[in-house]
This record gives sequence, C-alpha cells and structure tokens, in this order.
Amino acid sequence: MLRNSSHNPILKLSSLLFLIVSLTNHNCYRVQAHIFIYAVCSVEKYQTSSLFETNLNSLLSSITSSSSQSSYNSFAIGNEASTPSDAAAYGVYQCRGDLKTSECSRCVQNAVGQIGLVCSYTYAASLQLEGCLIRYENRDFLGKLDTSIVYKKCSRGTSYDVEFFRRRDDVLSDLQTATSFRVSSLGLVEGFAQCLGDLSVGDCSSCLSEAVGKLKNVCGSASAADVYLAQCYARYWASGYFDSDSDSPDVDKVGKTIAIIVGVLAGVALIIVLLSVLRKVAG
Repeated sequence: MLRNSSHNPILKLSSLLFLIVSLTNHNCYRVQAHIFIYAVCSVEKYQTSSLFETNLNSLLSSITSSSSQSSYNSFAIGNEASTPSDAAAYGVYQCRGDLKTSECSRCVQNAVGQIGLVCSYTYAASLQLEGCLIRYENRDFLGKLDTSIVYKKCSRGTSYDVEFFRRRDDVLSDLQTATSFRVSSLGLVEGFAQCLGDLSVGDCSSCLSEAVGKLKNVCGSASAADVYLAQCYARYWASGYFDSDSDSPDVDKVGKTIAIIVGVLAGVALIIVLLSVLRKVAG
C-alpha cells in the first residue's frame, strides 16, 4: 500500500536538508567575494577626534555610498590648501570586474567594517577581500604607479608537465595585456588579472608585466598562484585545483576567525531548524 509522502517525517527532513544545501551552494560564489586575502597597516597612528579622523570617516562613508553605484571610485577629502597636509585623507576602492553591483556593494561594506578593526587608528591601510579592495592614506597616492609586492600565495601542489607550463604562459601573456579586468583560459589553465582604475593604460601594462614576472619567478612550478602588487594583481590555477594552504609566510588569521564565526553561527542555525522540525514530527 502506497503512503502519502507529505506525511512521512523522514522525507520531510530529507527535503529540508536538500533545500538548505541547495541554498548554500547557490550562494557559494557570493560568499567567496568576502574572503579575507590580506591587510597592510601603517605603523604611524593618528589621535582620536583629530581632523584626520574626521576626514577619514567622511572618506569611508563616501566609499560605502559610492559602491552601490559603481565598482570603482577614488576620493580626496580635506586636501584644500588651508588644511594641514597630514590631515587630508585619500582613498580608493575597487571591486572585481565580474561582480554585480549589489555584490560589490556588500563586499565594500564588509571591507570598510573590517579595516577599522584590523588597522585601528592608522594613517594608512589597505585591505583586500576576494572580491574588492579598499585603501586609504594621508598622502596622495592616487594614479601613481606602485609595483611593490603586497601579498603572494603559491600552492603547495606543483606541476612538471611541459604542456601545463606552455598553457600557463599563454594565459599569463594574455592577462598581461589587460587594461582593466580580464579573464583568460586555455585548456586546463585559467586565470584573471586586474589593475586599479586610476592607472593609465601604460602604467597598467607595466604593473601587470611586473605581477606576471613575479608569478613565474616567485612561485615557479606551482599549480596555482596569486600575486598582489599595490595597484594590480594576477592569478592563475589549473582547472578544478584548489589549495587552501600556501607557501607564503603570511597567515590569514582574520579570514580564519571570520570563517569560524560564520561556520559556528550557521551550524547553530541548522541545529535549531532541525530540532524544530523534529519537535513538530514528534508532536
């Protein structure tokens, strides 16, 4: 005799779990945009209630507001001739070129919230998430080429396949010609690169050339590698390859802490939902 599946508690629970997993997978890409990559903070700190703090708060507010309209913008607050030179605040934000405006805005809001915690009261700071970057200083750095290396990650996995290296080099050569954001793939090798929007075409090319060179020289035969310079970055990986470990000495303590908090909250929420269903079933 067939039973009505709508009254089967096991099927109800299975359906609920399937729905939760489906929603989690659907939002996976969005969560990736908020993963912490690095933060750099200056040693020099400003005094609370100073003019620079006022200008910085105005700058961060402008960045947050602008991100709901555009994926890139730069600002200069308090740089009038009558303002003390160390009180001006210069800043920029940029989202990855493949993010939607709503995703960009969420990423920037997250970054603005984190930078005040990671780099408290510092005159200069930059914070890179997977999907966006924000940076501020008390000196005018906007539009000025800076190819200093900020962060690198080389996968522990390596490849010695000649064909892999040929395709990797072709992908990197293509990325090197980018003028803003570019994605490239060839066979099993994929990658993308991006320059800050305040760079000229020539400076963008110089920055990416430097980044690609460091990818090859620093990470050698790595199956995946990321290099972030001050004003551009380039990344490549073998399709389907992911390695959360790195040969870089940098430890993503902030990212791991955030991931643990989110994971714990998600686990608690899931347990509450399941207990609620089981009570209804038992009742």
